Amino acid sequence: MERNQMHRQLTNMRKALFDQGFLDEQFVQLEELQDDANPNFVEEIVTLFYRDSTRLIQNLEQALEKSPLDFNMLDSYMHQFKGSCSSIGAKKVKSECTQFREYCRTGNGDGCKRTFQQLKREYAALKKKLETYFQVARQVGPVETARRP
Repeated sequence: MERNQMHRQLTNMRKALFDQGFLDEQFVQLEELQDDANPNFVEEIVTLFYRDSTRLIQNLEQALEKSPLDFNMLDSYMHQFKGSCSSIGAKKVKSECTQFREYCRTGNGDGCKRTFQQLKREYAALKKKLETYFQVARQVGPVETARRP
Protein backbone atom coordinates (compact mmCIF):
# COMPACT_ATOMS: atom_id res chain seq x y z
CA MET A 1 0.00 0.00 0.00
CA GLU A 2 1.43 3.39 -0.92
CA ARG A 3 2.21 5.95 1.77
CA ASN A 4 -0.51 8.43 0.69
CA GLN A 5 -3.14 5.71 0.72
CA MET A 6 -1.99 4.55 4.16
CA HIS A 7 -2.03 8.14 5.39
CA ARG A 8 -5.66 8.47 4.21
CA GLN A 9 -6.50 5.20 5.93
CA LEU A 10 -4.94 6.47 9.16
CA THR A 11 -6.82 9.77 8.89
CA ASN A 12 -10.11 7.92 8.34
CA MET A 13 -9.44 5.56 11.25
CA ARG A 14 -8.72 8.48 13.55
CA LYS A 15 -11.84 10.34 12.42
CA ALA A 16 -13.96 7.23 13.03
CA LEU A 17 -12.64 6.91 16.60
CA PHE A 18 -14.01 10.40 17.29
CA ASP A 19 -17.17 10.11 15.19
CA GLN A 20 -18.12 6.84 16.90
CA GLY A 21 -17.58 8.41 20.33
CA PHE A 22 -14.62 6.28 21.36
CA LEU A 23 -12.30 9.27 21.91
CA ASP A 24 -12.66 12.86 23.07
CA GLU A 25 -10.64 16.08 23.13
CA GLN A 26 -8.15 14.73 25.66
CA PHE A 27 -6.72 12.41 23.00
CA VAL A 28 -6.04 15.46 20.80
CA GLN A 29 -4.29 17.13 23.72
CA LEU A 30 -2.04 14.07 24.09
CA GLU A 31 -1.27 14.24 20.38
CA GLU A 32 -0.26 17.88 20.79
CA LEU A 33 2.42 16.76 23.27
CA GLN A 34 3.93 14.36 20.75
CA ASP A 35 6.94 15.67 18.83
CA ASP A 36 10.03 14.57 16.92
CA ALA A 37 11.86 13.86 20.19
CA ASN A 38 9.12 11.41 21.21
CA PRO A 39 7.21 10.36 18.08
CA ASN A 40 5.42 7.47 19.84
CA PHE A 41 4.33 9.44 22.90
CA VAL A 42 0.58 8.83 22.51
CA GLU A 43 1.01 5.14 21.83
CA GLU A 44 3.26 4.83 24.89
CA ILE A 45 0.70 6.61 27.11
CA VAL A 46 -2.14 4.40 25.83
CA THR A 47 -0.01 1.29 26.33
CA LEU A 48 0.70 2.35 29.92
CA PHE A 49 -3.03 2.98 30.44
CA TYR A 50 -3.94 -0.54 29.35
CA ARG A 51 -1.12 -2.13 31.33
CA ASP A 52 -1.96 -0.25 34.55
CA SER A 53 -5.74 -0.45 34.23
CA THR A 54 -5.66 -4.25 34.19
CA ARG A 55 -5.05 -4.20 37.95
CA LEU A 56 -8.01 -1.87 38.55
CA ILE A 57 -10.31 -4.06 36.47
CA GLN A 58 -9.20 -7.13 38.44
CA ASN A 59 -9.86 -5.27 41.70
CA LEU A 60 -13.33 -4.33 40.48
CA GLU A 61 -14.08 -7.91 39.39
CA GLN A 62 -13.04 -9.24 42.80
CA ALA A 63 -15.02 -6.57 44.66
CA LEU A 64 -18.13 -7.33 42.57
CA GLU A 65 -17.93 -11.00 43.63
CA LYS A 66 -18.14 -10.17 47.33
CA SER A 67 -21.36 -10.25 49.26
CA PRO A 68 -22.52 -7.85 50.43
CA LEU A 69 -21.09 -5.39 47.92
CA ASP A 70 -18.92 -2.64 49.36
CA PHE A 71 -20.19 0.29 47.30
CA ASN A 72 -17.64 2.68 48.80
CA MET A 73 -14.78 0.45 47.72
CA LEU A 74 -16.32 -0.10 44.28
CA ASP A 75 -16.77 3.63 43.84
CA SER A 76 -13.18 4.27 44.92
CA TYR A 77 -11.80 1.77 42.38
CA MET A 78 -14.03 3.16 39.66
CA HIS A 79 -13.02 6.73 40.52
CA GLN A 80 -9.38 5.74 39.89
CA PHE A 81 -10.27 3.94 36.68
CA LYS A 82 -12.37 6.85 35.41
CA GLY A 83 -9.44 9.21 35.98
CA SER A 84 -7.19 6.96 33.94
CA CYS A 85 -9.79 6.79 31.16
CA SER A 86 -10.11 10.56 31.17
CA SER A 87 -6.36 10.97 30.81
CA ILE A 88 -6.31 9.24 27.40
CA GLY A 89 -9.68 10.51 26.18
CA ALA A 90 -11.52 7.16 26.37
CA LYS A 91 -14.97 8.72 26.06
CA LYS A 92 -17.24 5.64 25.95
CA VAL A 93 -15.37 3.86 28.73
CA LYS A 94 -15.45 7.01 30.86
CA SER A 95 -19.20 7.26 30.31
CA GLU A 96 -19.66 3.72 31.62
CA CYS A 97 -17.53 4.63 34.63
CA THR A 98 -19.85 7.54 35.37
CA GLN A 99 -22.91 5.27 35.18
CA PHE A 100 -21.24 2.68 37.40
CA ARG A 101 -20.45 5.31 40.02
CA GLU A 102 -24.07 6.49 39.97
CA TYR A 103 -25.21 2.93 40.65
CA CYS A 104 -22.72 2.79 43.55
CA ARG A 105 -24.20 5.97 45.00
CA THR A 106 -27.71 4.49 44.85
CA GLY A 107 -26.64 1.04 46.09
CA ASN A 108 -27.74 -0.71 42.89
CA GLY A 109 -25.61 -3.87 42.72
CA ASP A 110 -27.30 -5.27 39.62
CA GLY A 111 -26.77 -1.95 37.85
CA CYS A 112 -23.10 -2.00 38.82
CA LYS A 113 -22.65 -5.52 37.47
CA ARG A 114 -24.45 -4.80 34.18
CA THR A 115 -22.56 -1.56 33.66
CA PHE A 116 -19.25 -3.22 34.46
CA GLN A 117 -19.86 -5.83 31.76
CA GLN A 118 -20.62 -3.05 29.24
CA LEU A 119 -17.55 -1.13 30.42
CA LYS A 120 -15.35 -4.18 29.75
CA ARG A 121 -16.82 -4.49 26.24
CA GLU A 122 -16.13 -0.80 25.49
CA TYR A 123 -12.65 -1.09 27.00
CA ALA A 124 -11.81 -4.12 24.82
CA ALA A 125 -13.30 -2.52 21.68
CA LEU A 126 -11.27 0.65 22.17
CA LYS A 127 -8.12 -1.35 22.84
CA LYS A 128 -8.55 -3.29 19.61
CA LYS A 129 -9.27 -0.15 17.57
CA LEU A 130 -6.31 1.73 19.04
CA GLU A 131 -3.95 -1.22 18.50
CA THR A 132 -4.93 -1.24 14.82
CA TYR A 133 -4.66 2.54 14.61
CA PHE A 134 -1.16 2.59 16.12
CA GLN A 135 -0.06 -0.30 13.91
CA VAL A 136 -1.03 1.70 10.80
CA ALA A 137 0.50 4.86 12.31
CA ARG A 138 3.85 3.08 12.74
CA GLN A 139 3.74 2.00 9.10
CA VAL A 140 2.91 5.52 7.90
CA GLY A 141 5.58 7.14 10.07
CA PRO A 142 5.49 10.58 11.70
CA VAL A 143 2.55 12.72 10.58
CA GLU A 144 0.73 15.75 11.86
CA THR A 145 -2.19 14.26 13.79
CA ALA A 146 -2.79 16.87 16.48
CA ARG A 147 -5.80 18.57 15.01
CA ARG A 148 -9.37 18.85 16.06
CA PRO A 149 -11.59 16.06 14.73
